[in-house]
Amino acid sequence: MKVGTDGVLLGSWVICKHANTILDIGCGTGLIALMLAQRNSKSSITGIEIDAIASQEAQLNVSNSDWQERIKIEHTSLQDFKPQTQFDLIVSNPPFFHENKAQDRRATARHTNYLSFEELIENAANLLSEKGMFGVIIPKDSEAQFCGIAKTHNLYCNRVCNVKGNETVSVKRVMLEFSFNKVERTIEYLTIETARHQYTDGYMQLCKDFYLRM
Repeated sequence: MKVGTDGVLLGSWVICKHANTILDIGCGTGLIALMLAQRNSKSSITGIEIDAIASQEAQLNVSNSDWQERIKIEHTSLQDFKPQTQFDLIVSNPPFFHENKAQDRRATARHTNYLSFEELIENAANLLSEKGMFGVIIPKDSEAQFCGIAKTHNLYCNRVCNVKGNETVSVKRVMLEFSFNKVERTIEYLTIETARHQYTDGYMQLCKDFYLRM
């Protein structure tokens, strides 16, 4: 599973400074978990991943990092994950394409066959601490559906960031942050590039700590 812009965005954007316990659902090869460990030096992080090879790669990446004592990778589905604690922050870059019959690893990661929005939100609500935050990045056209499901589980969207690749295209991704407390929603906008590989000031400011060259 390659490092993708969606993961970099979410790992940079979610508020994590007060989170002592963090869960990354569908952690892939560990990108977001590692980013959050870098951002919060006091956090204990668990990454769960259904794909065996990806979870092995995540464990390898963690073992080669400065934060291996604070990150635990588990090869499991969310449905089978039974932790002994709740989490102050839960993040996910979830599968979002509709169900697909393909059985290859990339299809598993990108399609909802193995994890629907309903299952993701219901389980996140059960695993989230009373004052915890739940952050995701999804397609913009799924925002209303996702927020509607979340509301049925008493999760309220309090922070939104609309993302587009450049100024000439429409918003394709949205980052959402939920909690059990309903407060006035803040809405942000982020454009990634002015031209190919020419990043905007906003994107560089958000993600500069995670690029060797920017």
